[in-house]
Amino acid sequence: MTLERVSKVYRGGVAGVREVSLDVADGEFVSLVGPSGCGKSTTLNLIAGLEEPTSGTLRIGGVVVNGLSPRERDVAMVFQSYALYPHLDVRRNLAFPLEVAGMPRQRIRERVEETAALLGLTELLARRPAELSGGQRQRVALGRALVRRPKAFLFDEPLSNLDVGLRAQVRGELKKLHERLGATFIYVTHDQAEAMTLSDRVVVMHAGEVQQVASPRELYLRPANTFVAGFFGAPRINLVPPEVLGLQSPGEGLEVGVRAEALTLGLGEAPPGAVRGRVYLVEPMGSEAWVTVEVDGHRLVVRAAADFGGSSGTPAWLTVDREALQWFDAATGKRV
Repeated sequence: MTLERVSKVYRGGVAGVREVSLDVADGEFVSLVGPSGCGKSTTLNLIAGLEEPTSGTLRIGGVVVNGLSPRERDVAMVFQSYALYPHLDVRRNLAFPLEVAGMPRQRIRERVEETAALLGLTELLARRPAELSGGQRQRVALGRALVRRPKAFLFDEPLSNLDVGLRAQVRGELKKLHERLGATFIYVTHDQAEAMTLSDRVVVMHAGEVQQVASPRELYLRPANTFVAGFFGAPRINLVPPEVLGLQSPGEGLEVGVRAEALTLGLGEAPPGAVRGRVYLVEPMGSEAWVTVEVDGHRLVVRAAADFGGSSGTPAWLTVDREALQWFDAATGKRV
């Protein structure tokens, strides 16, 4: 799948996406991620054929698909809402797209049973959507896409309606499903954790433009700019003037980015080279604590042991792993 400088401009000159270029390999899992309004769902709709680009070219399997209907593009889409037919049981919901396509009845039965077995739905084939849990409904929605055997699967925030525990479970099932199928998945989410755990590569979008396309690890370790650096990782990266950490800047007008795990926090007597501050906030996270330390009016978040003994106002010191520093132009936000 290839997007070449694809743009979508709405009435009034409002740009949904601006010159998005992307190559997706056959069988790759690629996530589009970013805040609300960044253009990720618009990009997915353009790929699906639900919207047409104002300019640019889209290719699927080497064929230009501009102007083709969603059905002619041979892609399947799974939406945030389950979009199941409430009056049909699971079997008929799965069979419906094949019936519309005119597939022979015996082949439909075989395809439905194969898909149901793959998704653990065999025992639920006689139930209607109202008799299913949220996770089961989402698996049926997935099944209705899988049963068609399309060239690519498009997912528009499919897990956002699930509670946290169920979302993690279905996310794991989705990752294993991709491994088994080896199919091309394009996945839209606002959740950076979903993008990081599921994807081969992630497309980070902001204000209709692609900020960076890279593996999850590369995005975390070498973000292209401060937007990407701040979007990925929990807790958020610390961005401060270098003098706050007692560092010498390698250039003019730079700020330093340092992840919470690259800072060491201590109480009591400070070692040589440490900077002094005070504990501002302690957030217990179960297996660890996130401690915000105030240094010269700047707040930095540090990972600490779960039994960290400080509290608000406690004097503290910080040392930094200089090998883990990331430098950015303070004016443009770009990595240097």
